[in-house]
Amino acid sequence: MGQCGITSSKTVLVFLNLIFWAAAGILCYVGAYVFITYDDYDHFFEDVYTLIPAVIIIAVGALLFITGLIGCCATVRESHCGLTTFVVILLLVFMTEVAVVVLGYVYRAKVEDEVNSSIIKVYDEYNGTNSNSQSRAIDYVQRQLQCCGIHNYSDWQNTRWYKESKNNSVPISCCKTITGICTGSLTHPEDLYQEGCEALVVKKLKEIMMYVIWTALTFAAIQMLGMLCACVVLCRRSRDPPYEPLITGGTYA
Repeated sequence: MGQCGITSSKTVLVFLNLIFWAAAGILCYVGAYVFITYDDYDHFFEDVYTLIPAVIIIAVGALLFITGLIGCCATVRESHCGLTTFVVILLLVFMTEVAVVVLGYVYRAKVEDEVNSSIIKVYDEYNGTNSNSQSRAIDYVQRQLQCCGIHNYSDWQNTRWYKESKNNSVPISCCKTITGICTGSLTHPEDLYQEGCEALVVKKLKEIMMYVIWTALTFAAIQMLGMLCACVVLCRRSRDPPYEPLITGGTYA
């Protein structure tokens, strides 16, 4: 019965190590996705520490790949030292992912305040040229999120760009994609996106942070199962009596 438990635990452990390799790729992808998205929205952030969860999750992905390799070798060979190392590393990775979840929730709560404190400044620095990074960021966000202005398109009337241009229009990036001809003129507000960008940027960034949190939670649960199976194999092996060869063929007088 004990041998059956060991075999089952080893089978599950080998399967989990294969999952760890896949998880390593997924974690690195999620971290890279956060970095890429941050690059598109970085003008709406002043706190660069928001990227800390992404940095940690990429590091965890790399470590998890190495852990999977150690776990497979140790499981196949039933190495006590290897399995112990495997459990210790998994425990460290698990604790790191818990830290990612905590930091994710902390920075997710700060997203709205960060965006609110910077978005007005970004819009006020818009000049409509590609050479201006704020202009590129705003045009990208308005096209990507299908929004216009901070709260709505009328917010553009309070910007320096609108006052200097004096053409009673908003940027072309405010135009609906379904509209055939749109110049951004406020005389045809039906051609413009009606929703403001502030709420949508906050929503987008919070969603991204939730991807990080749920990814970390999911793989933390899998790692707990991996640690449990490794501990079962270790405990069973430590209780097994040492192997003694059977001596046959001898007779006694």
